[in-house]
Amino acid sequence: MFAVLRHIHTSLLLILHLMKFKSSVLLLLAYFMLSAASLAQEKPTSPTSHSLADAKQSGALRSRFKGKPVSNATPSVRKATDLKTYRKSIEPLLQNACESCHGEEEQEADFRTDQLNPDLVAGDDEKWWTEVQKVLSNAEMPPADAEVQLSDIERAKIIDWLSMEIQVASNVRRSQKKHSSFRRMTRYEYSYALQDLLGLPYDFGRDLPPETPSPDGFLNSADMLQISTTQLGIYRELARKALVKATVRGERPKPIQYRISMDDVADLMIRDYEEAKQKLEATHETRNTKPEDAKEQLAKLHQKHFKARNSNTHLLNANGDRLLTSYRYHGARYSLKPEEKEVQEPIEDAASEYALIIPPNARHNFDLGNYLPASGTMKLRVKAKRVPHDNTPAGESALPELRVNFGFQPSNNSHTNFPVGSARTVANEDSTWYEWDIHLGEVPRNAYRSSRMGAQPNPTEYVILRNQTGYWWAGSIEVEAIEVVAPWYAQWPPNSHLGIFPEDIETGNVVAAAKRILEPFMSRAWRRSVTDEEVNRKLELFQAILPTCDDNQEAMVEVLATVLSSPNFIYVGLPDATEQPSQLSQLSQSSQPSRFELASKLSMFLWCSIPDRELMDLAASGELAEEHVLLQQVDRMLADPKSERFSKHFVRQWLGLGLLDYLDVDRKTYGDVDAAAIDAMKREPIEMFRHVLGENKSIIDFLHADYTFANQRLARHYDIEGISGNEFQRVRFGPEQQRGGLLTQAGLLAMNSDGKDSNPLKRGIWLLDKILHDPPPPPPPAVPEIDLADPEVLKMTLKERLEDHRSDVACKSCHARIDPWGIAFENYDAVGRWRETIGEKPVDASSKLFNQEELDGVDGLKRYLLENRQDQFVTAMVSKMVSYGLGRPLGFSDRSSIESIASDLRKSGDGLKALIRLAVTSDLFRANQ
Repeated sequence: MFAVLRHIHTSLLLILHLMKFKSSVLLLLAYFMLSAASLAQEKPTSPTSHSLADAKQSGALRSRFKGKPVSNATPSVRKATDLKTYRKSIEPLLQNACESCHGEEEQEADFRTDQLNPDLVAGDDEKWWTEVQKVLSNAEMPPADAEVQLSDIERAKIIDWLSMEIQVASNVRRSQKKHSSFRRMTRYEYSYALQDLLGLPYDFGRDLPPETPSPDGFLNSADMLQISTTQLGIYRELARKALVKATVRGERPKPIQYRISMDDVADLMIRDYEEAKQKLEATHETRNTKPEDAKEQLAKLHQKHFKARNSNTHLLNANGDRLLTSYRYHGARYSLKPEEKEVQEPIEDAASEYALIIPPNARHNFDLGNYLPASGTMKLRVKAKRVPHDNTPAGESALPELRVNFGFQPSNNSHTNFPVGSARTVANEDSTWYEWDIHLGEVPRNAYRSSRMGAQPNPTEYVILRNQTGYWWAGSIEVEAIEVVAPWYAQWPPNSHLGIFPEDIETGNVVAAAKRILEPFMSRAWRRSVTDEEVNRKLELFQAILPTCDDNQEAMVEVLATVLSSPNFIYVGLPDATEQPSQLSQLSQSSQPSRFELASKLSMFLWCSIPDRELMDLAASGELAEEHVLLQQVDRMLADPKSERFSKHFVRQWLGLGLLDYLDVDRKTYGDVDAAAIDAMKREPIEMFRHVLGENKSIIDFLHADYTFANQRLARHYDIEGISGNEFQRVRFGPEQQRGGLLTQAGLLAMNSDGKDSNPLKRGIWLLDKILHDPPPPPPPAVPEIDLADPEVLKMTLKERLEDHRSDVACKSCHARIDPWGIAFENYDAVGRWRETIGEKPVDASSKLFNQEELDGVDGLKRYLLENRQDQFVTAMVSKMVSYGLGRPLGFSDRSSIESIASDLRKSGDGLKALIRLAVTSDLFRANQ
């Protein structure tokens, strides 16, 4: 009944708003009485009896955007505030309902409604009026215990007037004030730009200082991304190093090749056994021990080396001999020597007597000595297959994952290693080659690798093969052979070199060749056409430094480094220098960006990088400014693998996933939450976002959906069966699993804990900030913390402690708005697992919001958001997306455009791809600001 009454009540408000005659009141009363009479015949219905899917649907039908009446006073036309309506209808309501607490005699929260300037266009109080609109829309004010309450009709009247006048004022302010998106690239944008420009996969920006996030959490905000003269010098050196990596000289270098069969490894292990045996025999001979004692110890030594346990990494032959191999690093004791080959021939598939068996969670080292080159790509190929476990539990399935680590010994008493590349799922029970490309110039290296073998500290480097799996029944990995080639090139010269030097610059007309190299490189790097004057200045520099360089290529690399350290490359949003002065003047006054600026904005938004050739050509012809062409490019770019960068960085910044990088889980309580689990938690929201984007599904799925994405490790964390491998797969949830959407994902819950227990305060603030775009104010100074030294406090549950903390007057107002949201998540522990009890007490996840709405755990929270806060979430999502896409914070003057996008999005079905298309074609994105 409650849900139906609410629906009727909403309908009444809409009808009343549309009807203009006094007699309509009688009609409305009659309608209400008839509806109430019919409802009296129905059986009472629990407000939670309908599903979350039903709540999602009913909340969508209740959207103010979908049923929004069209006003005669169109906001985009009107230029002044409707003060007549304010004085006649709005001001009396505010005086009656608000001024007892926010007026002359009393000013709660230091706020007075009677002193607000109602002229939102000409006044300075638009920020406070938007706050008034928000608390009224959320039914947070007047508080439930206030003597005077607004009727729903009165509340709707104030909200409607404020909504209209805020739009009017926003449009006027937007026409008067321009915003700047002029900024430098972020570290990740700089790296991606150089990757796409040079054709290399390196992290070129890793040595740049980290960005400071904006209040919204975004790293690409113009307010935070300026640059000093000193930093320009850093950019020049980074550019020069990048160009050196991209270019080559002379003949193709002769690679070294390791062709390691497991018989080679067995020979080393047998040699180790023989040495240990000789040493033991010599010891017995010296000490003149009893023959039976010597025989017993030799038998134990043989047992240790040739009868290794199946749970240890070992070499296995056809006779069943299990030759022990140690995972420990023995100071290059087992280092293998490479071969030098003129051509990179594939390894022979010769049969080996032995195979290396790596059980679950075990590993093996392969020492490569000090032979690897200083830079270039090392290609690692491993021939392996899966060996299923004999006793896999019924109904269980899991696959082993092969992980590669690279390491060395940095001192005599320590060694270090770190993962390179991604794990490979070994699903095939037939031998298969698995490959990794390890960029030697991009990973930490042994500082002593130029020393001779046998010196101290040890100069060797090594790779580790590890069976990374959380299930013993996943099976072992059988390795038959390994091949290492370094440096490895697919062709010579490589494409990265030919992309810069398509012709020989050392012979012929050098200046003409230099110009043919410079012009296309500058245009691509600067993301626009370049003028003859700009090219000639670089040619003059080339000729000036040529005598000081070893050859023409070195001189050109130095000149190109200045191209890449120019503001034209580093900055986003620079004016187009190819436009004529009169055109530049017109552009500065125009609401439209230059031809190439739109292409650059679009590529930075969806690829975090520079435009490709197709975008540049469309920009040059002017076609990109046509809406249908722009939308075609959006679809093309989102279908490109480079759009995964957008998904990764937007989701990471929007949701604040950086907190997971610093999550310190209590190992005693959650010892099974390893690095692989944390990595999977980081990927889950990104994988869901990619799916919603690719399918253009509703963004309301982020509030609740009956699915998520998980790999084998995350499925184990969720206690889900039937998921194998490292690849993320769609997982469907039933209502009993208390999962689905973003709010119940383990990573988002874990990062808002303290590593030992849940933290309702963190979780509540996160939801208000990231999901509803309504962050609470920072705490006032000198607010007392919860006294955990008090034995009475220690007896309380976390919810009881928060309630006790709210009894302090200084804490009450903020915590009353934050805590209820976070308490609703109390069924989830510090690592996001579901729980029914805390200690010996049952979990109490019930809470009451500031507007007196009751939440019963996460189900009640989702239900409330779906039924009552969809519009707020959609508007929040639009604001976050547009702010990220523009690379600047939004202001009051942007509000009307955000409302317009949100309205169009709601009417079109809330699709995520639709949101991006609306954002890109909006006046905000296509404007010259």
